[in-house]
Amino acid sequence: MALVQPANSDKAWIDGLLRFGMAVSGNREVDVRLEGRVDYAQALEMMKALQKQRIDGEILDTLLIMEHPEIVTIGPRARNDGIAPPEDYKTHSVDRGGGLTWHGPGQLVAYPIFKWDLEGEVSVAAIINLLEEWIIQALDMCGIKGSRDQRMQGVWVDGKKISSIGLSFLRWTSRHGFTINYDTPDERVELLAGCGLGSRTTTSLAKLGHNLEFEQLLAALVETMPESILRSQIT
Repeated sequence: MALVQPANSDKAWIDGLLRFGMAVSGNREVDVRLEGRVDYAQALEMMKALQKQRIDGEILDTLLIMEHPEIVTIGPRARNDGIAPPEDYKTHSVDRGGGLTWHGPGQLVAYPIFKWDLEGEVSVAAIINLLEEWIIQALDMCGIKGSRDQRMQGVWVDGKKISSIGLSFLRWTSRHGFTINYDTPDERVELLAGCGLGSRTTTSLAKLGHNLEFEQLLAALVETMPESILRSQIT
């Protein structure tokens, strides 16, 4: 949405910028919320409510950071292909893009409830690319080389997938988001297969010899936000 600067009120102009989530520095401001461990069904309701609030202009762009008890979410692609996880995994169907996604301990989950209307945010593919670049830059800050892979969207390290991305949009405002596996339990995410990827394709940074704490990873994401997605944590 374009904003027209009032001729007689600098304060009104600044207030207008903040109302629509734009920092005076030129980056859009983001409310980063650390939610701790949240059941997946509860997180879904939280995302839906916040998405409506963002569409209505009641809140800034909001980034939810959390962890879930173990569950595998099943997206439309997996349902259409008849793909399911092994029987000992709890599951939940979702409306975001993608197939099977594991959630559980040792995984950082980020849900950007963002209005995607800044420069370059012209398509779902472009937004996915921005999120991939954000994760790659954050990993680089931690001394880890991440990359894209033609096999599937997300971020890969040493030929293994460590980050999944899946979004759902309403009026170009997103819910769902991305995961980064930094230190997951043995033989859980690794055993999932489907949507063109075999088992043991997805793993965690710790299994690849890259030891990171949750706090390090989160700090790197916040630090690289301005350059990668033109947004900054609200101060």
